[in-house]
Amino acid sequence: MTYRQLFQEIMNYGDFDHMPVIHWKAWPETLERWYEEGYPKDCNPHEYFDAVGQMTGIGAYLDLFPMFEEETLEETDEYRIFRDGVGVVKQDWKHKSCIPRHIDFTLKEAKDWPKFKERLQPDPGRLPDNLEEHIERADRSGLPIAIAVGSMMGWIRNWMGVENMSYLMFDSPEVYADMVDTIAELTCWGLDQVVPLAKAKGVVPDMGFGWEDICGKSGPLVSPAIFDKYVARGYRKVRERLESYGIHLLGLDSDGMIEPLVPNWMAAGVNVFFPLEPGTWRATPERLRRRFGREFHIIGGFNKLVLEKDFASIDAELQSHIPVMKEGGFILMPDHLITPGTPLENYKYYLERVRRLRF
Repeated sequence: MTYRQLFQEIMNYGDFDHMPVIHWKAWPETLERWYEEGYPKDCNPHEYFDAVGQMTGIGAYLDLFPMFEEETLEETDEYRIFRDGVGVVKQDWKHKSCIPRHIDFTLKEAKDWPKFKERLQPDPGRLPDNLEEHIERADRSGLPIAIAVGSMMGWIRNWMGVENMSYLMFDSPEVYADMVDTIAELTCWGLDQVVPLAKAKGVVPDMGFGWEDICGKSGPLVSPAIFDKYVARGYRKVRERLESYGIHLLGLDSDGMIEPLVPNWMAAGVNVFFPLEPGTWRATPERLRRRFGREFHIIGGFNKLVLEKDFASIDAELQSHIPVMKEGGFILMPDHLITPGTPLENYKYYLERVRRLRF
C-alpha cells in the first residue's frame, strides 16, 4: 500500500492498521546540530530517515501575478532591507532564522486595492508549462495529492500587515469582502484549469489545501463574526467547486490558537486542519476531536517539544494518541518544524516507534 492509499483509508475512516512515517522539515539550526551528531549534509532526508514527505501538490499559481519587482533598499553584513514581490518593505537577517521585520506596505487601505486586484486575475501564465508532467509526477510519487486553494485571509494579512488589515475590515468591509471574493474566484478558475486535465489522466486530487497562518497566541486575527460575514462565502465557493469534482477534503495550514475559529471554518466547508500545535496551545487531537467530531480531520498533532526530552516521553506522547489514530481521520506527525533542541537520536527513535505501531 502506498502512502497515498493509506492516507485515503485513514481520512475516509476505512481499513488501515498503521500510520505513515512522515518527515516534514526542521529548522536550519536543527540541521546544524544534527550535522554535528552524524547527519550527512547532502543526503536525501527521506531516504536517510526511511520516511515519506507530507504530501505533493499540483495546481495553478494563485498569488499576485505578475509579482512586484523586488528592490533592495539597504544591505549590510547582518541584514537586508528590501521591497519584496508582494510590495512589502521588510528587513531580513542573514545569519539567523526568524520572521522578517515588516516596515512598510504597498497595500495599506481601500484605495490601494484596485492595483492589487489587477494582479489577481485569471491568466494562462499562472499554469505550469508542463502541467501534464506535474500531474504525472505527482501520481507516480505515491504521496497524497493536494491541489492549491490559496488563502482567504493569510495572504491579505501578508500584503498589508495586521494593523492595516484590521482597520480595513472596520472602515471598508466591502473592500475586504471583495478581496476574499476575488481570491475565491481565482481559486475556482485554477481548479477548473487543472482538475479536469488530472481526471482525464485518471488522477483525482485527494484534497484541496490552502495556507492561512491567521491565528496568534491569543486567537484569530479575523473575528468569527467578520469571518462569517465576509470570508465564509469564499470558502463555500471553493468547497462547492471541489465537491463538483469529487474532492471531499478541504484542508488548511494555520498556526496559532485556531480553536475559536474552527466552528466557523467547518461550517464553511473546511474539514482538515494542520498542525494543531498541542505543545504550544494545548490543542490536543483528543480534545478537539471530542469537541468537533469525526468531520474534524487532523494532520499533525504530535507535540514536537516532547522530541527534545527522552525516549520515555516520546513513548508516552505516542501512546496518548493511539485511540484517535485507531479511530481514523488523523495523520500523525510532529506539529511543526523540528526544533533545535531535538537530538538526532531522539528524532530517529520517534520515527522508528511510529514505524512499528500497529493497531
